[in-house]
Amino acid sequence: MSATASQADFNAFLAELQEPGRPIISPLRFAQKLDLEQQRLAELAHVHRNTVSRMPASPRLQDFLRNALRVIAAAFALVGSTDRALYWFRSHPIGDFDYKTPEALVSEGRADAVIRYIESLEAGASG
Repeated sequence: MSATASQADFNAFLAELQEPGRPIISPLRFAQKLDLEQQRLAELAHVHRNTVSRMPASPRLQDFLRNALRVIAAAFALVGSTDRALYWFRSHPIGDFDYKTPEALVSEGRADAVIRYIESLEAGASG
């Protein structure tokens, strides 16, 4: 797949995450795309489980979703595949962060550190 086609796929992925008729990320669509249970998404975002479906615009929930997408976008820029970026985000333990996954690190509020790590990989500083 060409770089333009993969970018188009990633842009389509992002577009599918929009809450219909609202300028927010749909937590239900996000959970579906990442194969997350709603309860798990609530835990990661540090919100009540009902917030995911009943209050999708919750600032805390939207903050987690935005930060997760920032990290996923950075991973996509590195690997060039939406599927690979999502897999990496959910499943790849990072040695520099005590073998925590990017998903866990974003949940801890460390999205910027993960993005810096990805940028160091792009620059060839690690890995």
